[in-house]
Amino acid sequence: MTDTQTTDQTPFRLVAAELRRNIDGALLKLRAISGVQAEQAPAPGKWSPQQVIGHLIDSASNNHQRFVRAQEGQTLVFPAYAQEHWVKCQRYEDGAWDDLTALWHAYNHHIAHVIEHIPEGLRNVQCVIGTYPPASLGFLAHDYVVHLRHHLGQIRALP
Repeated sequence: MTDTQTTDQTPFRLVAAELRRNIDGALLKLRAISGVQAEQAPAPGKWSPQQVIGHLIDSASNNHQRFVRAQEGQTLVFPAYAQEHWVKCQRYEDGAWDDLTALWHAYNHHIAHVIEHIPEGLRNVQCVIGTYPPASLGFLAHDYVVHLRHHLGQIRALP
């Protein structure tokens, strides 16, 4: 089992519940990080907490499209996500920490709502992202929580 309580076969409503538990629990820890601390990268070439949250906003944006479009019920092809480019272009390091964490939290509550209402019959819809092998919609929902937890762990904000 992964670091989450879900698998790619977990009902969507339970994946959504786990996402909510993680984002609500992390928000308290994120708020405890000062704006100055949020700007500090742990090492040269590593993202600051502010950039990590920006990356998670980008992940939310990309996955939101996937979760909605995949419900059209056919195999869908999505572009790859150039994460370094997205973080650099959006200059998250210049943003206000409280604004970024509020956006991240609210956007993920919406994504939990979307995931919760995906019909179980669409679990195996295949999605192709860039050059990666096809993955099911069920896998993408589960993996979204795994990915989010990975990055929250990097900035010591796991609930």
